[in-house]
Amino acid sequence: MTKEHANWSPYDNNGGTCVAIAGADYCVIAADTRMSTGYSILTRDYSKICKLADKSFMASSGFQADVKALQKVLSSRHLIYQHQHNKQMSCPAMAQLLSNTLYYKRFFPYYAFNVLGGLDSEGKGCVFTYDAVGSYERVGYSAQGSGATLITPFLDNQLKSPSPLLLPAKDAVTPLSEAEAVDLVKTCFASATERDIYTGDSVEIIILNANGVRHESEQLRKD
Repeated sequence: MTKEHANWSPYDNNGGTCVAIAGADYCVIAADTRMSTGYSILTRDYSKICKLADKSFMASSGFQADVKALQKVLSSRHLIYQHQHNKQMSCPAMAQLLSNTLYYKRFFPYYAFNVLGGLDSEGKGCVFTYDAVGSYERVGYSAQGSGATLITPFLDNQLKSPSPLLLPAKDAVTPLSEAEAVDLVKTCFASATERDIYTGDSVEIIILNANGVRHESEQLRKD
């Protein structure tokens, strides 16, 4: 008689797509609001974007229970930092903290695929993209999640990020204006929703600039 192993996993993939674009003086972070498991939609109104600091926002797809646990750890670590240094973390510092936090759990990882966006100390837009175990890179734009394979080639075509092999290194910011970047993000999600069943319902967009934070949303397909 053959042994049957229980087909149980500590992880699930709740789908969803996240996009971030960095500009010369702004950053746009966006994610859809659908949360699924298998062929079931659990909710159509779930925010995947978390505010970590005044100038740092994280959008996460993957297993949302792990995402919540990760957000909780980052929030408490940031609070300790504020008490010790009497100031908020900069976006690049938060990026390093997120990398370290993911790497500590590399043998039983947070099943979370994150993109961190914000403004650096010079007021420039910055986007950091991650894998599940903390390897990260500062880029001009990034997409993560179930629709990333559809959106990334489109962003490559539209934004043509400079190669990291160029010397001297070029700035990892996109040449678009803020309004153009927001329109591009809306186009990305409208397109991905047509092909990816885990992306849809609506897209939540956060725009950071010197004047503060602005929220926008756009309806997507519900089917």
